[in-house]
Amino acid sequence: MSRFYITTAIDYANGDPHLGHAYEKIGADAIARYHRLRGDDVWFLIGMDEHGQKVAQAAAAAELTPQQLVDQVAGRFEQMWARLGISHDQFIRTTAEAHKAGCAN
Repeated sequence: MSRFYITTAIDYANGDPHLGHAYEKIGADAIARYHRLRGDDVWFLIGMDEHGQKVAQAAAAAELTPQQLVDQVAGRFEQMWARLGISHDQFIRTTAEAHKAGCAN
C-alpha cells in the first residue's frame, strides 16, 4: 500500500460555491476514490481561504464582520460538498485555530 495525498485550491470565502468549485472537487474526488479502490492510504484535503481584501469588501457590503461572513459562506460550501458526496478527509479553513497553529510552526 502506498500513500496518496491530494488537495484542491482553497476557495475564497467572498461568495457562494458555483459550478467551477464543484468541477474541481468532483475531479479530485474521483482521483481520491480511484486510489482508495487500489488500496492506497489516501488523504484528500479541501478548504477555504478566508482572508483578503475581497472578503473584507463582501463583508462590509453585507454589513457583517469578515468572520461572520466567512462562517456563513463556509457553511454553504460544506453543505455543497456533502450534497455532492465529496469524500474529503479534511476541510481546512484559514481562520481555524488548527490552521493558525500549523502555520506558526
